[in-house]
Amino acid sequence: MFIIKPYIFNKFPEIICGFSTKVGLNRKAPYFFNLSLSVDDDSNLVKENREAFFNYFGLTSSQIAFQRQIHSDIVKVVNSAGVCGESDAMITDQKNLGLVISAADCTSIYIYDYKTKVIAAIHSGWRGTKEKIVDKTLQILFSDFNCKPENLFAYLGPSISQANYEVGKEVAEQFNGKYVKLINNRFYLDVSGANYDMLIERGIPTANIQKSKLCTYEFNELLHSYRRDGVKSGRSLGLIAIKK
Repeated sequence: MFIIKPYIFNKFPEIICGFSTKVGLNRKAPYFFNLSLSVDDDSNLVKENREAFFNYFGLTSSQIAFQRQIHSDIVKVVNSAGVCGESDAMITDQKNLGLVISAADCTSIYIYDYKTKVIAAIHSGWRGTKEKIVDKTLQILFSDFNCKPENLFAYLGPSISQANYEVGKEVAEQFNGKYVKLINNRFYLDVSGANYDMLIERGIPTANIQKSKLCTYEFNELLHSYRRDGVKSGRSLGLIAIKK
């Protein structure tokens, strides 16, 4: 099993964080090491895959909070494991409670406040980015958990790069032009860059942010990509938790 682990949280031994890949348990095409029950993969294999992934971090599926991601701007504070309903961002201050994001091109963001001991996990595709779900999550961290931007550390996981993310004009027009490139009458959107800037604009120091350079579309041998593989694409899970 190959798991991508960010360095930004290395100074915090209480934090576990990682992003799964296609590599694990010798799973084969088309879904490979898939962690989603919402694609047409064998559910028993998916459950085995999930348990192996969670066990890697010293957790079990009974210690994981899931959300039904709907490309929204809904942020939920969660205090227990299980499915917490429809949302695209979760916040918790509970120990040994893993927050997970399912991804296969969309940007995922993982945040930790080392002073207040609060974590957040965010799923932000173009719709969530347009609705500023990262900014709304930060507002809740500031107002409800007394977080300060200088105490926040953040990781933006692997996602589709601007060079490979063509969108229609109707989507491109909803974003600041700095995030859109027009090449041969085709529009390309920088979703990860827009989310990174939301963190910066809220005062999080650049030194506290790690932005993955891995493009899910380009790294075919390593990463799931819905844009590349369509309905036969598996999904990665990104996880963050505070260990006791």
